[in-house]
Amino acid sequence: MENRFVFDQKIKIILFAMIAIGLVALVTGLVSNSVADTRFWANLLLNNYYFLALSLGGAFFVSVHAMGESGWHTSIQRVPEAMSRFIPVAGILMLITFLLGIHHLYHWTHTGHLDPILEGKSGYLNLPFFYIRFVVYFVVWTLLTHLFRKASVQMDTDPDIKYFKRQRALAAVFVVFFAVSSSTSSWDWLMSIDAHWFSTLYGWYTFSGLLVSTVAMMILIVIFLKKKGYMKHVNDEHMHDLGKYLFAFSILWMYLWFSQYMLMWYSNIPEETVYFVARLKDHSTLFYVNLIMNFLLPLLILMARSAKRMDWIAGTVAVVIIAGHWVDYFLAIMPGVAGENTNIGFFEIGLTIGYLGLFLMVVFYGLTKASLIPANHPYYKESLEYHTHY
Repeated sequence: MENRFVFDQKIKIILFAMIAIGLVALVTGLVSNSVADTRFWANLLLNNYYFLALSLGGAFFVSVHAMGESGWHTSIQRVPEAMSRFIPVAGILMLITFLLGIHHLYHWTHTGHLDPILEGKSGYLNLPFFYIRFVVYFVVWTLLTHLFRKASVQMDTDPDIKYFKRQRALAAVFVVFFAVSSSTSSWDWLMSIDAHWFSTLYGWYTFSGLLVSTVAMMILIVIFLKKKGYMKHVNDEHMHDLGKYLFAFSILWMYLWFSQYMLMWYSNIPEETVYFVARLKDHSTLFYVNLIMNFLLPLLILMARSAKRMDWIAGTVAVVIIAGHWVDYFLAIMPGVAGENTNIGFFEIGLTIGYLGLFLMVVFYGLTKASLIPANHPYYKESLEYHTHY
């Protein structure tokens, strides 16, 4: 059994082709929309944020399990660790997007045209503080995930318990920082698009979407590796737990979506309901497709215990959820940035394919850098003997 992933030429060619499609879509978007078109910048923000969320979710997944001294996850922990390696790449892409297109994305950056509401928020929504927060986010995220990964890999050659303890300490720091930064970054990059509107549930809502889409991507990568002959130590029990996460977090996402929507609909306050009016008016079909893909289908399909243990069913639901949360971010970003000047065409699909290719390129490259089996982890044997009864 191969313990280290071999990034073969066939996979590289496919991923390079995906990246090429993304570049063609990017050029097409530049030619057809021009750099001054808000649709162009909105799509860059959408994909930057989405794939950053997947990498942050991977870091959170391993951190929260390490902090809680979980045993079962050690069999699959190298997958979310590899996903977290995309964080600095996302930071570079996000920085380029903001440096070149921030005025096309956020109305509050036009300081000469601020109304009283935006002036009242200027202590937080101002460009110097915005970029300071940006730098702090990515420096801390990158540093902590790098140190965590380093300790994890060092444990492969040296079973000293100090590396396990170091991982647990780093995980605790990351989880605390992430608890704050995941919310504030979503305020900065998503909620401030509609700067007159705010929701006290927004941080939790984006966090739940991040979490469920991360688990979906993990399931697909693990299934892919198993099909390639790797990770034979991963059995139905591990896949069942990932399926339970997918099922549970889909319900959590819907609970937070409904709580936010219901309270605003019930209160019927114009400055709150305007957010949903814009999305129902211009994107009514996607509005309901979002709920079907991210809640109804996962609920009905994954409710059965056996469905969570069948790779083809869990994998299909994972694909639906990954696409569904792209739609969710589309609805969060596009109406506020581009208004009615939005649709899903070659530019949107092609650019997303390119980002996916780049994301997987980084993840697979990361998988080659360490054994897929963390054999020296103190809980690895427990993971092999793990059984779930629910």
